[in-house]
Amino acid sequence: MLPAYRVQGYLRECLDSILGQHVAGLEVIAVDDASPDHCGDILDEYAARDRRLKVLHLERNVGLGRARNAGLAQATGDYVWFVDSDDALASGALPLVSEVLRDRRPEVLMVDFERSYPIGRPRRSGLRRRLAAAPGPDGADILARPGLLRTIHTVWNKIVSRELLERLDLSFAPGWYEDVSWTYPLLTGARRIVVLDQVCYTYRQRRQGAITHTRDARHMDVFDHWDRAWDLIDGYGDRVDPVRPIVFEQMIRHCMQTVGNEQRLPGHLRRASFLRAADMFDRYLPPGGFTPPPGKDGLRYRLVAARAWHAYAALRTCYRVERRAAQAASAATAGWRRVFPLRKPQVGLLDRAYYRLQTMLPVRENLAAYASYWYRGVSCNPAAIHSRARAVAPHVHGVWVVRPQSVAGLPPGTPHVVEGSAAYYRLLARAKYLVNNVNFPDFVRKRKGQVHLQTHHGTPVKTMGLDEQHYPAGERHNFRSLLRRSDRWDFSVSANAFSTQVWERAYPCPYEALETGYPRNDRLARAGAEDRAVARAALGLGPDETVALYLPTFRPRPMTLPRFDPAAVTAALGPDSRLLARGHYLADDTFGPGDRVRDVSSYPVIEDLYLAADLLISDYSSGIFDFAVLDRPIVLYVPDWADYRRLRGAVLDIVAHAPGPVARDFSELVEVLGGGGWRDESPRRAVFRETFCAWEDGHAAERVVRRVFLGETVQAPRPSPIFTSS
Repeated sequence: MLPAYRVQGYLRECLDSILGQHVAGLEVIAVDDASPDHCGDILDEYAARDRRLKVLHLERNVGLGRARNAGLAQATGDYVWFVDSDDALASGALPLVSEVLRDRRPEVLMVDFERSYPIGRPRRSGLRRRLAAAPGPDGADILARPGLLRTIHTVWNKIVSRELLERLDLSFAPGWYEDVSWTYPLLTGARRIVVLDQVCYTYRQRRQGAITHTRDARHMDVFDHWDRAWDLIDGYGDRVDPVRPIVFEQMIRHCMQTVGNEQRLPGHLRRASFLRAADMFDRYLPPGGFTPPPGKDGLRYRLVAARAWHAYAALRTCYRVERRAAQAASAATAGWRRVFPLRKPQVGLLDRAYYRLQTMLPVRENLAAYASYWYRGVSCNPAAIHSRARAVAPHVHGVWVVRPQSVAGLPPGTPHVVEGSAAYYRLLARAKYLVNNVNFPDFVRKRKGQVHLQTHHGTPVKTMGLDEQHYPAGERHNFRSLLRRSDRWDFSVSANAFSTQVWERAYPCPYEALETGYPRNDRLARAGAEDRAVARAALGLGPDETVALYLPTFRPRPMTLPRFDPAAVTAALGPDSRLLARGHYLADDTFGPGDRVRDVSSYPVIEDLYLAADLLISDYSSGIFDFAVLDRPIVLYVPDWADYRRLRGAVLDIVAHAPGPVARDFSELVEVLGGGGWRDESPRRAVFRETFCAWEDGHAAERVVRRVFLGETVQAPRPSPIFTSS
């Protein structure tokens, strides 16, 4: 059972973890809870190729509990496993669970789990320790092993017999914390509970979207769910009296996690939450009483029992002051380390002091700082946005940040500051808009009133952001610093729905996704025959020549570019062919001179090269997606695909989704080029363009400008196309 709402970045991983395991009789029911993102499309895509998956689309959002009920009404299996759609099943979990269910026939099967974090390795839960402290026969009811009530109360680590749910007439109530009023009645009413202390589930600890990280009045729902849990438990009669003290202990501990919690409840509800907890303490106190634990928790419980709100609030204030003092001391230590770093500082002390001084001055409301590719010049999405902003938002003055060695190559009249200059620090400190296709340096602090626009610089094939930490190429990255930089973003541009999903997982930060298409591709989307002729003339190419562009991507060490013989390529293409070869800007690849070969690695405007070319030869470069906007032939040359995925990782199987012919060695590439089949209209290219280029209509930059600089509401130019993953 799989309810889905705003989990597009994680839903594929969840589905793959389930559907990738094969057991007899598996039925997966997914409920699209009127999710406003691409969850519904993803579910439909998977269902179209796997009959085990059934999708239920709800007309309106009803919340997690009611979505589970809707899915349960469609279920036909003997057992139900409720899986949260941002989590995943462990490898081999389904065959193992299926075997235990078949052999032992429990009413409830509890499984162990691990917690996965944005950074670092997963950690196994403390279930084994809890079980060691909860002696009793496995396969009995809760009276024989009451300590099971002290384990986590979540739904997703329990596989439940449908017969039990029907006997107890148990369903989910609406509101947050719906697990509470389901789990405790379930365990107290079950006659046969089996525990499997092997990790079968991965519980994702999200930075964004988790209710425990959200300040909202709906946290008060916890009290209503505990009331409902007690109503259901009381319906089981005196049989459950022995476990009442444990359930009470769990209730008061859980409620106290909400009472007065600044991270969860708005300030005006904290006193009300305290009094609700006090009411519940009085109402459900077991006949034998309750012994509070020692220390701070015990003191808090006693204050709740005495309804001593003012004393409790004063205690919370003391704790808060103590915590902030510790945080201030930690920050002071960190600040000392920044002033006197053990490593070479990112900027000098005087520069840093000047920047901080400038941040004390007012933000300039109509000033925008533009940068691309680590200050290499005027290019990519920021350049297209700047160009369009001059027409649509002329009140916004744009200034570019460039390296000293890039100044000479700037278009005439470009407003700019040089990296490291006083004007550079003033611009970054006081510009309202900071626009970049990579991150600004670590020393840049997000000021109140500033707006960070992250444009990115390609549709991802390789892993990006947090996804990189699982591959050798990311071993030296500081992912905590990456998250701090990405937390500054207010907007993140997406070229297609696939990118939106990747960015959400790779950069789990509180930005708004701009599904606009890529501004840099506006020129390609509007291009015609005249634009092609102009680009060819600028490059000295004849109108009737067959022009191929070779565009390899950067390889992580120890990889190098695979064998590529430009002369053999032009020979295969014919006597009227020319080859333009462009190395990646992070690599030092060069291409030897030849009669019909030109190294264009330093050519400043890559869009000119796209417009001039009849054919693109590439591998894992994001340039594939840009060139596809022109609807011209693309050949993939991928002899090192396996090594690339092993070292760098990939979020897209570009070979499986290739827009044209695929060559796995150089002789095959020559054969493809010499045969001329690459010229044919490719159905695969049409599918590729439909999936990845559907939003490229020539107006992406204007959509970005209107949303960011003018505050207008914009949306994708057409409904999301379905991406079919491999």
